[in-house]
Amino acid sequence: MKFSTATRHFREGSKNIWRNGWMTVASVGAVTTTLVLVGAFLALMLNLSHIASSLEEDVQIKALIDLTASETEIDEVGQAIERIPKVSTVQFSSKDEELENLISSLGEEGEVWQMYEQDNPLNHAYIVKTADPLDTMTVASKIETMTNVEKVNYGQDVVQNLFRFNEYARNIGLALIIGLIFTAIFLISNTIKITIVARRREIGIMKLVGATNGFIRWPFFVEGLLLGVLGSIIPIAVIVTGYYFLANSANVLTQFSFVDLLPFNPFAIQLSLIILAIGASIGVWGSVMSIRKFLKV
Repeated sequence: MKFSTATRHFREGSKNIWRNGWMTVASVGAVTTTLVLVGAFLALMLNLSHIASSLEEDVQIKALIDLTASETEIDEVGQAIERIPKVSTVQFSSKDEELENLISSLGEEGEVWQMYEQDNPLNHAYIVKTADPLDTMTVASKIETMTNVEKVNYGQDVVQNLFRFNEYARNIGLALIIGLIFTAIFLISNTIKITIVARRREIGIMKLVGATNGFIRWPFFVEGLLLGVLGSIIPIAVIVTGYYFLANSANVLTQFSFVDLLPFNPFAIQLSLIILAIGASIGVWGSVMSIRKFLKV
């Protein structure tokens, strides 16, 4: 495409924005409202996914060794665990370390356990992590069948519920975002369609004098693109500002130790680019869907 032709298409598309007046306002308003919701859900889902991934990475298996096992047998258990294909790390924790961790985790109440420092009743243990947290249950069941392994703990009920919740949350969030995007496409395509209906006679004349579909279509593409971009500005400003205050609200976040939000930078830039891309895509796609019917003259 020649530069002069591209300039003409851009100029005509820009003029259409001003010519349509209130229809432009309605289109931009539809895109803005939808993108505020899409952006908010997107920020929420990305942070939920980040928090869920952090929680999943903290999932670990504790294999308690039989109290009667010798040092050689304890080493053999560790080597057997390391040979399991999906195991990432294996760390030995002696019963003295286990008692120390128990005392420190209980705070003042842990002082009661100090009387057992001379006669420690706890088990030696192996702390195991899998490469993929979803393999935790599979690996735990294999470790449980090993000789000299007394018990395996990995918070079975909590882990299963965590994985299930994460899967549901991601799927529902994705479905909501896709639904909102299609709603925006429908709204903007209908708005652009009204402007095209008003100019269908002009389009018909252009077709009769030999104008190609591309020549007619490009100004509407530009118009849809500009509508999408204009409709993205307010959502980006609102969501980025809101996220900035949320990410810097230490008093709120410190109440929930497990909440680890994505850092404002570069997340704000990435989110802005995503919203801008969605807005531009919605505008262009809305134009494509609208003008396709009227080019069949």
